[in-house]
Formats: sequence, structure tokens, C-alpha cells
Amino acid sequence: MNITYKNPGDRHSIERILLFLTGDETAFWSAPILHFYPQLDPKMLAAYSPSDKQKYLSDVFGNIYSELKEEIDRKVICYHDHFQRHKQQIEQALSDAFHLDASCFFNDLTGNVTLNPICPRYLKEHCFDVFYMNSERGALGLSLHEVIHYFWFHVWNGHFGDDYDEYETPSLKWILSEMVVEAIMRDKRLSSLNPYFPRENGGCIYPYFQNMLVNGSPILETIDALYRRNSITDFMEEAYTYCLEHEKEIRKHIEAAENAY
Repeated sequence: MNITYKNPGDRHSIERILLFLTGDETAFWSAPILHFYPQLDPKMLAAYSPSDKQKYLSDVFGNIYSELKEEIDRKVICYHDHFQRHKQQIEQALSDAFHLDASCFFNDLTGNVTLNPICPRYLKEHCFDVFYMNSERGALGLSLHEVIHYFWFHVWNGHFGDDYDEYETPSLKWILSEMVVEAIMRDKRLSSLNPYFPRENGGCIYPYFQNMLVNGSPILETIDALYRRNSITDFMEEAYTYCLEHEKEIRKHIEAAENAY
């Protein structure tokens, strides 16, 4: 397993940021961008057509990128060096978690260092985004979250034989994949490298999972218990069955949390 960090340029950042400023998303997704970039005018964003909005963002972020390019380039080197120092430790933990030799998989992952504080991942393209304002420890913590997704869905797909298109939001399979990260990250070889672990430090998963109750019990405790008493594929089956049984309650909680942001 290997991650190559790179600076993909301003166009990449603008395109990714635009995905979260369409006007159709809740503030849960758009608010972080507006927080980090007070130069953006929410009223103008709401009034613009899609083409005008893209031009507006291109103008704003083109200037921002010009000022930050050298810093982003430095962060690329910093993130790379920090990951390489801990690569073997990470591979050993992932090998145990997923019952495979992690060094033989995903040696072509790309971490794009961007202006976007929302950091999407693209399973088929083997790439994900990292916000440039992260420290090297923060970038590694975020990268670990994404790397777990790649291994999770690799094993999941081999076991269930379904389609990678089913692994994106708002699919229940995507929801489960986001919850299981914490259980896997509890391995000290991973958690010790992640400054966002434990929850008191912000958490390594979406915050609305941290207070989610199903039948009066914290869902993450249930997921963790299932993980610890099963092989990885048995865990996948039991956890997904559990989520299917309580899907309505899970989705209701997520919707309420995002709309209350």
C-alpha cells in the first residue's frame, strides 16, 4: 500500500469545491467551505447560475491558489515524508484487520492536496483529497480514514460481488462504511497515528454517528462489538444486516443532524 501526495493545481480544487456549493446540499457540507473562505459571498453563490458560479469560484480561488501554491507544494513533501515513516506500521495493522497482505494492494493511491476542506474520495480512481491546512499528522489521520475505505470495499466486493456504484452516498453500504472506520481505527498502530482519535479530539468519522442511538443503544458500540467477535467478512454480513433492520432509524438521525447543522 502506498500513497503519492501531489498538488493537482487550482482547477482541481475549484471543481471539487463546486460539488459542495451547488445549493442543493445542507449546511453540513457547505458551511466548512464558507468558514475557511470568508471571501465567498453566500448571497452571490445562491443567486448565480451554475456557469456564473463556476466563474465566480474560479476568480476567487484562482487568486487564493496563487498565494498558496508554494505552501501547498511544501505540504506535499511534508505529507509524503510523514506517511513513509509510518507506512510499514500501517500496512501491518491493515493486514491484520482485513486478513490479507496490505503491502500487495493499493500501491497506486493518490492524495491530492487541495484547497477544499471537504475531502472526497474516489474509489475507482484510487484517489482522495487532503485539505492543505492539515499538519502532517492531521493529513495522515485523514488519509488513514480513506485508506480503510479502499480496503473495506475491496474485501466487501470480493465477498458480496456487487457493484462499486453501490458504495457511494446515500447508499446504506456507504453509511456502514463510514461507521466502521472507528472500530478499525481503534488498533493502536493506527489510532496512535491519528490526532483526531479518540472522539474527544474530534473523532475519525462523521460527528452525527457519535451520538446515534438505535433501540436506545449507541450504534457505534454495537458496530464495535460485532467487529471484535467476527472475522472481517462475517462482520460485514452481520453489521449490514443490522443496518438494514434499522435503516429507517439510521437515516432519520442522519437527516436530522445534517439539517440542524
